Amino acid sequence: MQAEPVRILAVDDVPENLAALEALLSGDGVELLTARSGVEALELLLLHDVALALLDVQMPGMDGFELAEFMRGTERTRNVPIIFLTAVATDERRHFRGYEAGAVDYLLKPLDAHILRTKVGIFVELYRQRRELAQQRDDHAAALARLKAHSDNSPLAIVELDRRHCISAWSNGAERLFGWRSAEVAGFPISDFKWLAAEDAAAFAEAMGQFISGQTSRATLTAAFNTAEGFTLACECYCSALTDPAGRLISVNLQILDVSERRRAEETQRLLIGELNHRVKNTLASVQAIAQQTLRHSSGPVDFAPTFLGRIRALAAAHSLLSDATWRDASLRELIEGQLAIGAVGADRLRAEGPDLELAPEPALHLALVLHELVTNAHKYGALSVPHGRIELFWRVADGMLELDWAEQGGPPVAPPSRKGFGSALIERSLQADGGSAVPTYGAGGIGWRLAVPVLSLPRKTAAPRPVRTQVPAPDLPAQPACQSPALAGWRVLVIEDEPLVAMEIDTIIEDAGGTVVAILADAGAAIAAIGTARADCALLDGNLHGQPVDEIAGALRAAGVPFLFVSGYGRESLPSGFDGVPLVNKPFETHQLLDDIRSLIPAKAAARGN
Repeated sequence: MQAEPVRILAVDDVPENLAALEALLSGDGVELLTARSGVEALELLLLHDVALALLDVQMPGMDGFELAEFMRGTERTRNVPIIFLTAVATDERRHFRGYEAGAVDYLLKPLDAHILRTKVGIFVELYRQRRELAQQRDDHAAALARLKAHSDNSPLAIVELDRRHCISAWSNGAERLFGWRSAEVAGFPISDFKWLAAEDAAAFAEAMGQFISGQTSRATLTAAFNTAEGFTLACECYCSALTDPAGRLISVNLQILDVSERRRAEETQRLLIGELNHRVKNTLASVQAIAQQTLRHSSGPVDFAPTFLGRIRALAAAHSLLSDATWRDASLRELIEGQLAIGAVGADRLRAEGPDLELAPEPALHLALVLHELVTNAHKYGALSVPHGRIELFWRVADGMLELDWAEQGGPPVAPPSRKGFGSALIERSLQADGGSAVPTYGAGGIGWRLAVPVLSLPRKTAAPRPVRTQVPAPDLPAQPACQSPALAGWRVLVIEDEPLVAMEIDTIIEDAGGTVVAILADAGAAIAAIGTARADCALLDGNLHGQPVDEIAGALRAAGVPFLFVSGYGRESLPSGFDGVPLVNKPFETHQLLDDIRSLIPAKAAARGN
């Protein structure tokens, strides 16, 4: 963009003199404004800024001295340099009056063109420099205003430190973030008001030393800072060195971003991913257990398929219910309605009454499978196997437990079985894992069950250790493949697992291999108590119990000298620290893998047995 011309005012009552000045001075970015009287000159001065005024002394009306006095009395023209041009021989008193009126020079006519151009050129250059400085001042002021606005409104806290680690600047963002006002901290070392967390002081001092020594001019640091209210914030600091033209450090500028929420979000994300991984693997392990247990107790593919698929559908329905509630809780009534939705039992044959209750995720999943087993057994052997049979289900809360009464009416008479099938075992152990119970009754009208489950708001009860069970295969079922040799003959194994289906599968695998499960425990307190009394050769430990870490249990097993392995859906990073040498069996697992890892716990004993 073309620069605005520098204007000079020339005042003379003789037109020829003005023409001569215009010919001499115009050009090269200079514009000459001419006036033939003092009044005309004042009018021009109201409209234009001028770098210099050339005033004729002798003019009719208002002479040059009077015009100069008017200019000095007005704020707009007070600082305009004045050169008097005169053809009259003057004495010292007239010179004095001119300088008193603000003149910077006197030139006598006839004018020396070279001298006039040189003097005018000096004032033109001075004016240009003043205008450039004024423009730079305005630009700097605008930049500072933008910087201040950014600093005041930025989510970053902007702080400057000098070579002595004293605060030289403290933005409004820093006041908002840390709570101290600028007047409270300016000039003080950062150590005086405990702003920087003690654990990061050494690393921060080392970084400042690198700035002071000139080893670096910028760096990014992670540090914890305290607030005036006593909170600690995790922050990222973007540091830059501010130096003088000689390269000496003036200050270190810190732009500090609070990343506490981001850190918490990252930690939450990590935990959620770990929890998702755990739940998926636990679910897969449950499906594996359902499949294998259903296969063991099925007469063939025709019997296996509907039983297995029904159990999977019941489990999936409960998962969907929990997913809709963001895995916080599930309605008991909706669990029951879920059985109706999948067509397990008609609404006209089921009477269900009780208060609206919420169940925690794991008890909800277990109870969904229990309800499905009850309905399935009712279809096969009970009230729903005949046209007019009915089921009544009532529930209530008593002493912090949810009690459910399942009663079948109009079905064939039932008697206590000679052996416990998978369905009955699933019902009992699913509720025992949550600190509840399941007790059957048998009568002429059908089977009944008294079920008990802890409600959501109460702590879980301790599940009693399950007595050793000897598996007796049903005479009408196909024989299951047996181990080639009693791989765990004589071994006593303690199982610490909160998922009843997985626990049942582990129990079956160990017993099929000739071992003995001394107890299946789903509670940390009961597990720690059993470690010293169960006389186990080894232990299988879940990665967590009901969402709680198992560090204390792992420590108790190590202290008691009981070798163990982890059986978990979690990865190694989510298991107790300090136990990296403990084997990990990931869920879902294969039978031979689990047996091989159990046998590896006691090499000497395995070698002595020759297996």
